Amino acid sequence: MVDADKLLSAEADDHFHDECGVFGIFGRQDAAAIVTLGLHALQHRGQEAAGIVSYDGTQFHVERHVGLIGDTFTKPRVIESLKGTRAIGHTRYATTGGSGIRNVQPLFAELADGGFAVAHNGNITNAMTVQRTLQKQGAIFSSTSDTETILHLVATSREKDVNSRFIEAVRTLEGAFSLVALTSKKMIGCRDPLGIRPLVLGDLDGAWILASETCALDIIGARFVRDLKPGEMVVVTAKGIESVFPFEKQKPRFCIFEYVYFARPDSSVEGRNVYDVRKRIGMELAIENPVDADIVVPVPDSGTPAAIGFAQAAGLPFELGIIRNHYVGRTFIQPTDSIRHMGVKLKHNANRRMIEGKRVVLVDDSIVRGTTSQKIVQMVRDAGAKEVHMRIASPPTRSSCFYGVDTPETAKLLASRMSVEEMAEFIRVDSLGFLSIDGLYRAVGEARRENDQPQFCDACFTAEYPTRLLDHEGADNVRTLSLLAGGGQ
Repeated sequence: MVDADKLLSAEADDHFHDECGVFGIFGRQDAAAIVTLGLHALQHRGQEAAGIVSYDGTQFHVERHVGLIGDTFTKPRVIESLKGTRAIGHTRYATTGGSGIRNVQPLFAELADGGFAVAHNGNITNAMTVQRTLQKQGAIFSSTSDTETILHLVATSREKDVNSRFIEAVRTLEGAFSLVALTSKKMIGCRDPLGIRPLVLGDLDGAWILASETCALDIIGARFVRDLKPGEMVVVTAKGIESVFPFEKQKPRFCIFEYVYFARPDSSVEGRNVYDVRKRIGMELAIENPVDADIVVPVPDSGTPAAIGFAQAAGLPFELGIIRNHYVGRTFIQPTDSIRHMGVKLKHNANRRMIEGKRVVLVDDSIVRGTTSQKIVQMVRDAGAKEVHMRIASPPTRSSCFYGVDTPETAKLLASRMSVEEMAEFIRVDSLGFLSIDGLYRAVGEARRENDQPQFCDACFTAEYPTRLLDHEGADNVRTLSLLAGGGQ
C-alpha cells in the first residue's frame, strides 16, 4: 500500500510553502480556545505542526503536536490541559531547522526569573553565527530551530528586567522576525526593523491580541486595532499596553509576496485588502500580457482573485475550468503505474464542459520548478482545449527567499535557468506571460523605488536582499560578536 500523500509530495515541492503563523491573547478566561481558533484561521501559513503555551497564574502549560490544528487541538483533553487567561500559539511550516517535535513552537524554557515562551514568523539570517558564539560560551541547544537563539539570548542577558533582556536579544538578530512571547506577567509582540513579516494588534472585549493576519481576528469577532509598525515592540500586562521602538529606524521593506500568495485574501495587510490587491494584479497582468482567447481559468485556489481581475480587464468570461478537491486526505491505494501519474489529479480536475474547444488563459500566482504547471497544462489540453495560454500574477521567481519562506535553492527555480520562451516550451503552453515588477508595484499602489531603494522586499524576483545573509554567506559577524560581548547598539 502507498500513502496518497506521497503522490502529492512532488506537487507540493513545486509550490512556495507558507511560512508560519503566530497568535497570542492576554486577559481572557478561554485563552487557549481562542488561540486555537486564531491558529485555525492562520492554518494557510503552516500545515506541518502547531503548538500553544498558556499560563494560569501559577504555572505554564505546553501542548505541541505534529499535524493540522483541527486534527490535534480540537480534542477536549488538549484544550482542557491549557489552562489560563493568557496564551500564545504558532502554526508551522519548517523553513529553518527541519521537521520534528523538538522544533515545534512556541519554544518554552524555565529561565532564572520564570518561564519564557516565544513563537516566531520569519527567518533569522545570523542565527547560526549567534548560536556558534553561544555554544562556545557553554550554551546547549535542544532544537535546530533559529527561534531557540532568542531563548538563549534572553536567558544570558545581564539586563535587569525582561523587557530590557528581550530588547538586547532582538537587537542581536538580523533578518525577518515577527514574534510573540509570553512570561508569567507579560505578553510581548515585536517586528523586525524592516517589518518584513506582518503582525497585527487586536482587541476582544478588553483582551489584547497579537496575530499574523486580520483574518485571525475575524474568526473570533475581535476588533482590528492596527498593524504593529516596523521595529515596534508592544508589551501587554494587566495594567494595559505600552509600545517602544528598540531599533534604529530604517526604511520598511515589507514582503511583497504576501500580497501575491501568502496572506489570506480576506486579510488586510499593511492597510491594503489582499483580495483587492490580487484583483488589481490580474488587471495589470491583462494590460501587460494581452492574448486572444475565449475564457479565463484560474489555477485554484491561489490564482482565483488575479484571474477575476484579468478577466474583467480583458473583457473575457471567467470560468472555473479546473476544480480543486479540498478533501485529498490520507488515502491508501495500490501503487500501480497508472496511479503513480495521478498525483496532480488527486488535487485538481479539469471541467471539460467549460474547456473543450476553447482558447484558454490559465492564471496562476507563480511558477517555481514548473513541473506542476506542466501537468496542469497537459490536463487542460486533455480536456479538449484548443489553445492554452498561461499568465502568471507575479514576476519570474529567480532567487531564493531567506526570510521565512521555504523556497528551492536558486538553481532549481525554473526562471533562474530559462528564458520566458524556454519556460513556455518546457510547460508546453502556446504563450506565457509574467507580470512585470513595475506592474506588481502599480497593483500594490506604490512606486517601485524611493531614494533608489525598493519600497518592499522583492528579493525573490530581483535578488535585492534588504539585509545581510550572514549564515548563507558564511562570513564572520563582527556586529553580532560585538553585541554578545557587551558592545550594544
